[in-house]
Amino acid sequence: MVAWILVMVGALNWGLLGVGDFLGGDWNVVAMLLGNWPPVESLVYVLVGAAAVYELVSHKGNCRNCGSGGSM
Repeated sequence: MVAWILVMVGALNWGLLGVGDFLGGDWNVVAMLLGNWPPVESLVYVLVGAAAVYELVSHKGNCRNCGSGGSM
């Protein structure tokens, strides 16, 4: 569940960054929440990336449509 939440945070952040670029703003939610604390911001990005890798590797076993009946 934690991995899924981190992946969603990352996906929403990327989406908002893209929309912000189109509208001429900086909508980096992670930076907005953490302020001027780059090491912690980088740690959040590493955790989001690790969560995405975990979700990719474990998806088939957890997905009701892809796996062998595993629960999610």
